[in-house]
Amino acid sequence: MLFCVFFVYSKRCFLYGDKNIYVKKFYISESIIAWLTIISISAFWSVSQERKNQGDIYLEDGRNLFNLIVTTREWNARLGGIYAPISDKIQPNPYLDLPNRDITTIKGEKLTLLNPAYMTRMIAELANERDRVNFHITSLKPIRPANVPRTWEAIALKTFEKRREQEYSEYFDNGKTLFFRYMAPLVTQQSCLKCHEKQGYKVGDIRGGISVSFPATFSTPWVLIFTHIFFAILGSVAIFTYGSKLNNTMQVLENLSMIDGLTVIFNRRYFDEYITREFLDSKRSKHPLSIGICDIDNFKLYNDTYGHPAGDECLKAVAQTIDSALRRPGDIVARYGGEEFVVVLPSTPADGALAIGNLLCTRIESLRLSHTSSQVSKYVTVSIGMTTYYGDDTSLKSLLNFADQSLYKAKSNGKNRVEYIAATVE
Repeated sequence: MLFCVFFVYSKRCFLYGDKNIYVKKFYISESIIAWLTIISISAFWSVSQERKNQGDIYLEDGRNLFNLIVTTREWNARLGGIYAPISDKIQPNPYLDLPNRDITTIKGEKLTLLNPAYMTRMIAELANERDRVNFHITSLKPIRPANVPRTWEAIALKTFEKRREQEYSEYFDNGKTLFFRYMAPLVTQQSCLKCHEKQGYKVGDIRGGISVSFPATFSTPWVLIFTHIFFAILGSVAIFTYGSKLNNTMQVLENLSMIDGLTVIFNRRYFDEYITREFLDSKRSKHPLSIGICDIDNFKLYNDTYGHPAGDECLKAVAQTIDSALRRPGDIVARYGGEEFVVVLPSTPADGALAIGNLLCTRIESLRLSHTSSQVSKYVTVSIGMTTYYGDDTSLKSLLNFADQSLYKAKSNGKNRVEYIAATVE
């Protein structure tokens, strides 16, 4: 069942710690909610189907009881009625107008004729006494007063006479017990005319109906409910477990896509995305945005002197030193290309940018990475070009050009220094 769930994780971006890393995170809670919604719908549908099935069983029971009575009545009618001894419980039917209603056997025993209607009443009394099943023969033109239809029976009979329905059923709660009530029409047969022809009935006419009532109990399908609860919990745990693993995997992949493999700082791809967002935010809010491009002085000579493996270690050390010096959320450093690094300082004016640039120069030289081929110092140093954007009409491309010009100025003025050129509208 778990495979029917679509992982509807939504990707959100947020700042991760003081590294200011944007991570796309899948929200597992949304998937769990979706799963629980599916399980709830399934449980509701299953319980509804179970209740419908119980209702179908009651309907089928009502039909069977009705058909059994009709069959019994037909048997009686074909025999022309049956005789039974007169007793306290069986008395001559005053509504049966036949010359041979009552007879006396040669032994002197008195018998009375039980026609289908009389027999139905006797069966109904026994069924009600034993099983709380009630039969009631009724008609819109009853001969016997006790056969006057109840309100719901009259509604059913009128529906039958209009040929709209062939059966009628409903539930009735008397405050103590829920009853299922079923009724179907009695169609006049040839054998029925013996008693009912004088009422004007013909073969095929609906002369009344028989109602069947019995207690109905709708049990709660606890097994079904607990099964859905079990799968709801199991599915939620599975989604949380595997969703967390998937989330961690996605985060690793996302990190790999925006981290430089050598220096373990942000790569150029991430910088391009980040500077675009910050540039637009600065343009909208008019907050200053400073950018600094850092270049390792005489790095080609460093590689020539110490070899490329040592050069890689130098790049790592410089990158991590710059990264550790940026303390504010939102300040980032990314590898810009080769031995160049770019620093993004949101909400930082020119004086703040210069202060950070001088701090970076000092920190890197204090690493004491030997560089005997350097033309500036016996240690590894950097040159930094700074510029600041204040939300005017300067383009992002122009802003980066100003930073690049500042770097060129720093290198031209002796390296191991910070130079600043204000970003102005061209």
